[in-house]
Amino acid sequence: MEKSKVYFTKDTGSKSLVRLYETLGKELTGNVAVKLHSGEKGNQNFLRPEFVKPIIDKVNGTVVECNTAYGHDMGGHRFNTESHRRVLKEHGWTENFDVDILDAEGPDLVLDVPNGKILKENYVGKDIDKYGSLLVLSHFKGHPMGGFGGALKQLSIGVASSDGKCWIHSTGKSKDMKDCWEIPIEHDEFLEAMTDAAQTVHNYFKDHVVYINALVNLSVDCDCCHVAEDPCMKDIGIMISTDPVAIDQACLDMVYNSTDPGRDHLVERIESRNGRHTVDAAAALGFGTKEYELIDIDK
Repeated sequence: MEKSKVYFTKDTGSKSLVRLYETLGKELTGNVAVKLHSGEKGNQNFLRPEFVKPIIDKVNGTVVECNTAYGHDMGGHRFNTESHRRVLKEHGWTENFDVDILDAEGPDLVLDVPNGKILKENYVGKDIDKYGSLLVLSHFKGHPMGGFGGALKQLSIGVASSDGKCWIHSTGKSKDMKDCWEIPIEHDEFLEAMTDAAQTVHNYFKDHVVYINALVNLSVDCDCCHVAEDPCMKDIGIMISTDPVAIDQACLDMVYNSTDPGRDHLVERIESRNGRHTVDAAAALGFGTKEYELIDIDK
């Protein structure tokens, strides 16, 4: 497989997202879904609407989200549609964009995983079928379970319905929020289940998907945490690619090669959860490559 192109800029201003998109030269057409993390109630690190507005306006996109799989007992306020919409409003999404909760109504869309290592099917919000193109706009950061969150996690956990999230987290054993967190699993199998699911969404949109990763607000915690650690590293920049594996690998390399004093804290989070296995597993499935050419658009 040839090296994938990953474009990068150190400029973390909102206009850089558009500049990267125009440099990539891959136009998203038709109804464009913009999958991003809208932030758990109380989270301080998620990407703000004003930061992403220029690129969402550029592609005339609809912000899409799916309900979560954790309730109030785990700090969740987005596990059902009514509560989720309140948080979307509080965070400024609904006043700035058209917003679609893809699994607001069932039944889920079931995507087959023909060569999945762990999963044989993936459950996503059924309204994804309204869209012909997908912009995956990810906040790259650490994660309490996956080690890190980027394009691959956004494709898998992010696009999965509430039931689908349970299915991935339980490695294909339960779609029930009440018991999926209690089922014993092998951690690497969870990471592999994520990549099985990610592949189905990537392949669903085929040649009509673009990935942007923003390496800003670099906390060890995810935007799904209602109480998250403050960022431990300075902002690094923004990347764009059509390859979700390459862009996540490039982000990991940027973090690992950093001389920032907070680098070790984030790397420890990634290593302690074997986070790099996610990229390895995705590359093994063949829907992306870890081999990339990094192109700095500032030079």
